[in-house]
Amino acid sequence: MLSSKEVVLECLGGNVKKIRKPKPWKHPQPITKSQLEQMREEFWDTAPHYGGSKEIWDALKAATKQDLTFAQAIVDSAGVIVQSADLTICYDERGAKYELPKYVLSEPTNLIREI
Repeated sequence: MLSSKEVVLECLGGNVKKIRKPKPWKHPQPITKSQLEQMREEFWDTAPHYGGSKEIWDALKAATKQDLTFAQAIVDSAGVIVQSADLTICYDERGAKYELPKYVLSEPTNLIREI
């Protein structure tokens, strides 16, 4: 298994990984859009406390709210090294790891549509 520094060096030496939409996923229980938004808000409020750079967290948050082309531009300009093309695992140039849960990247297949 590669260390985080080796992954960063490997990614820097290789081609830039193009991001893609996450695969469909299912939440353990059906949730509403407002519950999903609450989970996302809580994650982004606490994410910088897990380490890494606030600027990278902010760039990742901005990227999750855009279409793929603009999201790619955001992560590229911020120097984010994408290990998983769906953005679930990324690194910064110093080797800090950023893990994003699927619920900040897309909606679950069992989302309850509110009327």
